[in-house]
Amino acid sequence: MKIMLKPVIAAGLAPMLAFAALSSVAVSAPAFAQAEQKIGFVNVPAVVVNSTAYQTAQTQRQTTYAAQLAQAETRRVALQTQLDPMVAAFNAARQAANPDNAALQQQAIQIQGLQQQGQAELQQMLAPVALSQAYVEEQLQDQLATAIQNAARAQGVTLVLNSEVILHAEAAHNLNEAVLAQLNTLVPSAQIVPPTGWVPREMRAEQEAAAQAAAAPAPATSGR
Repeated sequence: MKIMLKPVIAAGLAPMLAFAALSSVAVSAPAFAQAEQKIGFVNVPAVVVNSTAYQTAQTQRQTTYAAQLAQAETRRVALQTQLDPMVAAFNAARQAANPDNAALQQQAIQIQGLQQQGQAELQQMLAPVALSQAYVEEQLQDQLATAIQNAARAQGVTLVLNSEVILHAEAAHNLNEAVLAQLNTLVPSAQIVPPTGWVPREMRAEQEAAAQAAAAPAPATSGR
């Protein structure tokens, strides 16, 4: 489905155009208003995760970070084994005829503390894996704009929208496959092990902002 943009005539121009019509003078709409405008949309997250580089990295990561994944899984199972009887005892005590609320509160605090501690341990163990995934995603994101532009130009699309804002559209407006093909060409593979000291773009921005704030001169104070 193609969308035609019709010229909009301001109210103040109406008398002038009417006079021109009566005088048999042809008035044509601007060329850009007559041109057909084709709109497309892209589901960016779906394109990234379905790219060849991303899928290959997911497989490679299972081998490259096998030790960290195994360590985290062992710890997760141990934590679950420790927590299950505690949760079962808590639920049984809570359903008693006269539950001891003070004791239940202590049990709940103990369970929550163990859960939080275990979650922190697992995140620390899997930090290299998470950093690897962020590194791969950033390599793909760096080429997304080019992939979208190439796909849009190839199909004559003049406006590309994020699919999250689309309520309805015909299949002809879907650029996912075209952008995916372009992204696979631009990034056929990705490095899964980030360089030493590498951090994601968001953290780099925060670090730069903090450095600039630290380097900024202190505001002058007026003496009395």
